[in-house]
Amino acid sequence: MSVKFKKGETVIYPQHGACVVMGTKKMEAFGEKKEYLVLQTVINEMVLKVPVDMAADVGVRPPVSADELEDLVSVLAKPDPRVPSNWSRRFKNHQEKLKSGDVYQVAEVVRNLAARNRDASLSAAERTMYERARVNLVSEISPALKVSAEEAEAYLDEALAKGVLKPAKAAKKSAE
Repeated sequence: MSVKFKKGETVIYPQHGACVVMGTKKMEAFGEKKEYLVLQTVINEMVLKVPVDMAADVGVRPPVSADELEDLVSVLAKPDPRVPSNWSRRFKNHQEKLKSGDVYQVAEVVRNLAARNRDASLSAAERTMYERARVNLVSEISPALKVSAEEAEAYLDEALAKGVLKPAKAAKKSAE
């Protein structure tokens, strides 16, 4: 199955978040001529080349629609996620979710690590994972809402504030 993306369109690449389709290019690799999708990541402007016939297999997909963001907020706003207490199991579980490229699983990782960060400090590896997952999620929310990365980040923080980050917000409200 081949997915058709147009030049200039925003797509999501699981490990790198939002990318802009720069076009396609015929290239030879491993003795085979193939058509490649040329993508530029939004985050650090890296250029990726994915064989067109493999794009769907590696998880290249359109970003979520504005309608789907409501479902995303409900994932982010879930108050008490159940997460393995064993560090290595939890880390592996989160890595698998990030690799899936599924926006809802990435949202779960962001939510789970935000909750963990609230209750205890994150390890360096988990902090890095949390930052990367947040950046990928922001890069997906931004085109869906047609807003800047900063506004998408505020949207993400508001969604988290409805659930896992509630205690800090509740304290602030009572002070007003």
